Amino acid sequence: MKKSDSALVLIDIQKESNFGLDNMEEVIKNTEKLLPAFRASNIPVIYTRHINRADAVGLSEGEPLNEDGSPFYYHDGTDQIEIFDEIKPEKDEIVIDKYRWSAFYDTSLDLMLKSLGVKHLYIGGVVTDGCLMTSVFDAYFRDYQINLIHDITSASNEGAHQSAILTMTNWVYNMKIYNTDELVKKLNGQSHNYFETDRADAMQFTPETMQDQFNKIISKLAE
Repeated sequence: MKKSDSALVLIDIQKESNFGLDNMEEVIKNTEKLLPAFRASNIPVIYTRHINRADAVGLSEGEPLNEDGSPFYYHDGTDQIEIFDEIKPEKDEIVIDKYRWSAFYDTSLDLMLKSLGVKHLYIGGVVTDGCLMTSVFDAYFRDYQINLIHDITSASNEGAHQSAILTMTNWVYNMKIYNTDELVKKLNGQSHNYFETDRADAMQFTPETMQDQFNKIISKLAE
């Protein structure tokens, strides 16, 4: 691992609770474990925050609204837009505010990464089938090598989460998948496991086989 051309990007690990995301306690706990390892390795940590203006200016068409016309999600007049206290940015760490799902859409994220000389992107966050997945695809389209940290990701239901992971695995050709413990081992120069496919569309799934295909990833990381 060449640490000088890597960065950790954390997508929208904010206090927004209206989604009812699964396993957020685990997401926060694992992120807490990762951050010291990246910081000790002098690898930049970049956070994103999704923001919706209270007056609804700039909202995506069809964005859910409260009865008073204010945004239901990521309302900038509440603490729901704030990053969890346990994993909050340190002084001088970059925080990118965004107004659409992808962290690359009309933001400075690509500029910041290129200025830092980043080629290898370590990425996790929420929502797996929304802001995270669109950010991963946009990063891939900009020629970053993708390293997905699957146990700091979450969606509102297991099916959405698993299908998003499998879709990214099938079509982000240069992607490797880690869990937190294995990635910490990598950062410490130790032997570690990760998952990657050997061809495009290798993880095809139906509703009946999705769990089995997803378990192939998890079992590889547990070896």
